Amino acid sequence: MITICEDDLSGDAVRDLLRLHMAAMEGNSPAGSVFALDLSGLQAREITVWTAWEGDRIAGIGALKEHSGELGEIKSMRTHPDFLRRGVAAALLDHIIDQVRARGLARLALETGSGDAFEPALALYRRRGFTPCEAFGDYTASAFNQFFEYRLSD
Repeated sequence: MITICEDDLSGDAVRDLLRLHMAAMEGNSPAGSVFALDLSGLQAREITVWTAWEGDRIAGIGALKEHSGELGEIKSMRTHPDFLRRGVAAALLDHIIDQVRARGLARLALETGSGDAFEPALALYRRRGFTPCEAFGDYTASAFNQFFEYRLSD
């Protein structure tokens, strides 16, 4: 059974998963196109991080960045390789959507890349009702990155 909890990023398992996440993003993205947050970026005041666990084993990580206004942004979603295709990312995404709703935000957005490495995540976002949108925040659109949103209210 997967348990999701808020995380302070101090544990070795979490830090190892973040290193794996950053390496994968850098390995599957053109130079200058990685916007995933590293450990220090995830420790910012406007970021909340959750980890998913099965017993004492980390299964995944996901974060929410609150922008000014009514916008939340998904950051640094990653499932541990030992837990792929077991519902971890879906559970984390559902948890983040619930948190966005509880915080009264109207829109949840994300930036991601293109290509085979990103397709499983894109399929999950589409299944949950995310639709393509324009670049938001400080992002600039490119041929590589994509933007999606989930509207909680109009």
